[in-house]
Amino acid sequence: MVASGGCFDLLHAGHVATLEAARRLGSSLVVLLNSDASVRRLKGAGRPVVPADARRRVLEALDCVDAVVLFDDDDPGASLAQLRPDVWAKGGDYDTAHLPEADAVRGYGGRVVLVPFVAGWSTTDLVARATVATTTPA
Repeated sequence: MVASGGCFDLLHAGHVATLEAARRLGSSLVVLLNSDASVRRLKGAGRPVVPADARRRVLEALDCVDAVVLFDDDDPGASLAQLRPDVWAKGGDYDTAHLPEADAVRGYGGRVVLVPFVAGWSTTDLVARATVATTTPA
């Protein structure tokens, strides 16, 4: 089993590419999804834009996703220790040395794999562009 995770607020092409690449690493893909409170702590006020139940529903609709597990911590380490996937996959914009959950995965014998990053996609940038577009007079 493979797991990947994140906020997935405003699902975009970069997210989909990451999840599809993660799914190719194993027989099933479980997505660990940050709760609304977790997203607020990590991303700040005004986030998430999309509530957890809706984010979960969109992720579950993707063919590459077999299950979605919501977690409330700031990192998925405790959820990973319980789930114990063979592979923890993250986008290539991360560095395994700075992933707090990497030690939990390696601690039970799992692997951390960085999948190719799709440049030009960022939820934070999308939110900023949408905010500018709606506040700039025509």
